[in-house]
Amino acid sequence: MTNVTAGNGMVAIPAGQVTLSDRRTQRSWTVELAPYELAAVQVTQGLYAQVTGRRPSTARGDLLPVESVSWWDAARFCNSLSERDGFTPAYRVHADDEGIEWDASADGYRLPTEAEWEHGCRAGTAGPRYGELDEIAWYRGNSQESIHDVGGKRPNAWGLHDMLGNAWDWCWDVYDAEVYGTYRVLRGGGWFDEHWSCRASARRRSHPTFRVDDVGFRIARSLM
Repeated sequence: MTNVTAGNGMVAIPAGQVTLSDRRTQRSWTVELAPYELAAVQVTQGLYAQVTGRRPSTARGDLLPVESVSWWDAARFCNSLSERDGFTPAYRVHADDEGIEWDASADGYRLPTEAEWEHGCRAGTAGPRYGELDEIAWYRGNSQESIHDVGGKRPNAWGLHDMLGNAWDWCWDVYDAEVYGTYRVLRGGGWFDEHWSCRASARRRSHPTFRVDDVGFRIARSLM
C-alpha cells in the first residue's frame, strides 16, 4: 500500500455479504460482493489539487479531506485520476453532463457502491461501529467543530481510516429514485454530526450537485 496520507493508498477488501437497511422505509436488502479495493483514507485536498488543479474546500490543508465537492465533482475526479495513473476510466459522462454510466469492465477508480462502503466500514463487525467512537472518529463531541487531517484516528480491522466521522462519503448509488429522483447516497457522518449519525448503517442523501463543508469522498477500484 502506498503512503496513507497521499489519499489513494488502496486496501484490498475481501468478498462478502452485507445487509443494508433504510429506517424511513423499514426496508432491508442483502448484497453479495466480489473482492474490490477501497482507499485507506478519503481523498485529500493535496491529491485533489494535484489531479484537478482546484482547491474547492472551505478549510485549507493538504492532508485535510477535500470537501465542498459535489457527487459530479467526485465522479469526474475518479476519471481524471484513472487517466493519470494509466487505468481505464470507470465512468462515461454524457455530453450534456446530465447522464453518466459506469463501465463495470473498466479498471479505473470510482466511487464505492453503498454496499461496498458499508462492508468496508464494518470490516467483519456487526455492531453500529467498529470501535469506540472517540477512538475512531471525529464528530461533534470531539472535533472542536472543525475538520481534521486524514488518518489521525484508529483504523478498522482492514486498515481503513475515518470511515465514520470527519467527512461524509459520496457513494455511487441513487438513494430512492421514485421519491428523491437523482439524489445520491452519503455515508459515514461528519465532524459536525452527533454520535447517532456516525454509524455503519446510517444513510443520508443529497442532490448530486450539492456541495458543503462536511461532505467528501473516498475512491474504490474493481479487481479485474
